[in-house]
Amino acid sequence: MQRMFAIVEREMRKFFRSPALMMVSMTLPLVQLVILGNAFGGKIRNARMGVVDYDHGSQALKIKEDFNAIAVNIRTFTTVPYDNEQQAREDVRTGKIDGAVIIPAQYSRRVLAGDSPSIGLVVDNTDQVMSSALEAEMQSLVDALNAPVIQPYVVQQITLKIVELYPYVEYMKYLLSGSIALAMYVAVMIGGGMLYIDDKARGVHEGYLVTPITRLELVLGLNIAGALKAILSGISLTLIGTLLSGIGVIFHPMALIQLSLLIVAISIAFNGMMFLMMVRVEDPLVPRAMFGVLNTLLFFPSGAISPITGFPKWLRAIAVVDPFTYAVHGFKSILLKDGGFTAIWPDITFLMLFGVGSLLIATPLFKRTL
Repeated sequence: MQRMFAIVEREMRKFFRSPALMMVSMTLPLVQLVILGNAFGGKIRNARMGVVDYDHGSQALKIKEDFNAIAVNIRTFTTVPYDNEQQAREDVRTGKIDGAVIIPAQYSRRVLAGDSPSIGLVVDNTDQVMSSALEAEMQSLVDALNAPVIQPYVVQQITLKIVELYPYVEYMKYLLSGSIALAMYVAVMIGGGMLYIDDKARGVHEGYLVTPITRLELVLGLNIAGALKAILSGISLTLIGTLLSGIGVIFHPMALIQLSLLIVAISIAFNGMMFLMMVRVEDPLVPRAMFGVLNTLLFFPSGAISPITGFPKWLRAIAVVDPFTYAVHGFKSILLKDGGFTAIWPDITFLMLFGVGSLLIATPLFKRTL
């Protein structure tokens, strides 16, 4: 045990003597959280909507008044008047405006006559986010126009009442779970995998091998040190990320216990996985080349950016065995849903089994000889 903890002490001393390394391991996830959290997932604001009015009647005026209400209140779009449809279509095509509404001639007369009037909407469907937002807003406006002024005593239409279990979750909060998991992965990759290979290239491990230390003690010492680095990174990102996102769950003692257990399980899983991948690698350039590939292969299928149910079958198969998937689910269950131990115990169980299993496979592969 003393020999093993001597290795742990040496690895941690080296880690704390390199504050730049610690900062780098947390910079990428923090930048991702702040930039992506504010750049994606927000509601569309201040889009430019062209309005071509061929009618100029009372009902067309009512549509324009509704447009003004949208511009003042929810601010999804502001309107730009146009004289002809061709110019509006061309401006949508070239990106000068984001969409165009066409109010046809005789629209007011057809509304008053109950003659199935229609309104045209021109959108650039190469931008699915913008076009979907404009279509949804216009559909809401059309539904409001179709509603009778005097509601009948007998309900003639079925309505849907949506019950949201949680307050509005901003995308930055949604992304936080993936950012914490990514920070722990980066800490293991840089502070564990890369340093492990660099030490082998410098001959540091040869110094270990001429001592009486056993292979198991050496493997456990290296992995305990790597897990501690990931735990420190996970705790730091959890504290910083929750404060940036405005999540107050870290002030609840039970949530802190759940987060601590989850962070330890994730650290063991990530470190075991990384050690298994690097145990027979000799070239220091290999982990650097693998960093981007592993980041894409493990992070994006985990559900950190988009729900897993929208993936094709082959990508869902990767998600099932990906430790990132269980890390992200566990963090979301605690930080966003307050799910308790009932929600996270399957994640912790999988991560612990994954980490221990990886180490059991990697230990016989570790070369004890020079």
